[in-house]
Amino acid sequence: MKTFKYVITDNEGIHARPAGQLVKLVKTFKSEINIAKGDKKVKASKTLGVMSLGATKGSEVEFTFEGEDEDAAYEAISKFMEENL
Repeated sequence: MKTFKYVITDNEGIHARPAGQLVKLVKTFKSEINIAKGDKKVKASKTLGVMSLGATKGSEVEFTFEGEDEDAAYEAISKFMEENL
C-alpha cells in the first residue's frame, strides 16, 4: 500500500471539473484508490464522494493506493494533483 498527501492550492479547491478529471484518471487503474480529508474517507472513483469531502484551498487530502498497479496509480495521481489542484 502506498499513500500520498497533498495540500490543495487551487483557489476553488476540488470542484466539479477537476473532480471529474480525477475520477476519470482513477478509473484507469485496477488498484483500490481512496481519498481522505480528516476523518472522512471515500472511494476516489466516485465524483460525488470526492466533492463531498469539501476540500478547499489549504485542505490536506490523503490518497491511499492498494493493488497490482499501485505504483503507476501513485505516480499518475500525484502528478495530476500537483498540476491541477
